[in-house]
Amino acid sequence: MGGPLREPSGHEITQLLKAWSDGEPAALEKLVPLVYRELRRMAGRYMAQERPGHTLQTTALVHEAYMRLAGSTPFNFESRAQFFAVCAQVMRRILVDWARSRQAQKRGGEAEPPMQLEEGLVLREEPGRDLVALDDALKVLNAQDARKGQVVELRFFGGLSVEETAAVLKVSPETVTRDWKLARSWLRRELRWESQSGA
Repeated sequence: MGGPLREPSGHEITQLLKAWSDGEPAALEKLVPLVYRELRRMAGRYMAQERPGHTLQTTALVHEAYMRLAGSTPFNFESRAQFFAVCAQVMRRILVDWARSRQAQKRGGEAEPPMQLEEGLVLREEPGRDLVALDDALKVLNAQDARKGQVVELRFFGGLSVEETAAVLKVSPETVTRDWKLARSWLRRELRWESQSGA
């Protein structure tokens, strides 16, 4: 799996996504090099939240996400944005699994920069712990309001725009903007409570 040699067309990506959704595993092998640059950008967004020297590097995160996608049941993708949304979720799961494993092996450690959720939500403690706390909070949010949880995943983790998020969720951009604002407020309260309770 290497970097792209050219800029792919949206039609080409859509056709490969449809082929993979229809059960052609080779389509994913053809697709990944075409979207490799975007996947690295997404992985870089995740890794920017982690401490220097993280055992998972950007390229390794992209490769691990590819392996998990290749080993999974093909998704019924309807758009390029939806594909990147799923990739974002897979990358988040990889890092959360890593963070939970790290917590089980190690306690304490040096102070590290906080992870930030756009427009004011600051997660405290070390980034690995932050990601676990955010993942736990998102599970609660998803149980209470699945769409708001999806908005956070797509906007914060996937880096999708308001318009792309609206297209994936099949709602209006105004709905996404409102859900994003309410979800951030909810997460700020939830994570502050966890911090104060010593969770």
